[in-house]
Amino acid sequence: MKLGLLKYRGGGDWYANPTALPNLASFCNTLLNTNFDETEYAVVEVGSAELFNYPWIHMTGHGNVVFSDSEADNLRNYLLAGGFLHIDDNYGMDAFVRTAMKKVFPELDFIELPFQHPIYHQRFDFNNGLPKVHEHDGGAARGYGLIFEGRLVCFYSAECDLGDGWEDPAVHKDPEEIRQLALRMGANIIQFAFEQ
Repeated sequence: MKLGLLKYRGGGDWYANPTALPNLASFCNTLLNTNFDETEYAVVEVGSAELFNYPWIHMTGHGNVVFSDSEADNLRNYLLAGGFLHIDDNYGMDAFVRTAMKKVFPELDFIELPFQHPIYHQRFDFNNGLPKVHEHDGGAARGYGLIFEGRLVCFYSAECDLGDGWEDPAVHKDPEEIRQLALRMGANIIQFAFEQ
């Protein structure tokens, strides 16, 4: 099984962090006994029927995000059918993500998840919420969710940069302790998505 990366329009660099998903797949295979492809991940366009082949999709970048009406409908149908979207703001996409996802779920707003939420307490416990991987504007790392009929369909990590922490050590030169925290939180997100 491959992890999926969401390809979107608007000019944002959806392709950021190319080593992140293979490293996360390897970590999950080792610690969660999953069977993810560790060499390749799938690039899936928002409006593609291929989206439904991947139960977990990751979205990242630094800039603009634009969904057409048909793309928003496709993503909504994917999430309502049991799919899960993890959005990780690599810095600079917050306003765009919120606008784009409002098109997908006009009736929902992102809510900040309490630290007691099960996503923080899967294989690993994060009693204080998301780890802080990179500092940008001095804000605390925050985890938001879109909840549809009691089910968390989208988890949005902001002011955090989890994906940077998943990358090869040489890319950002993060301390290994920080990388491990990022990978553990990533494993929690995947475990939660597959078991909820």
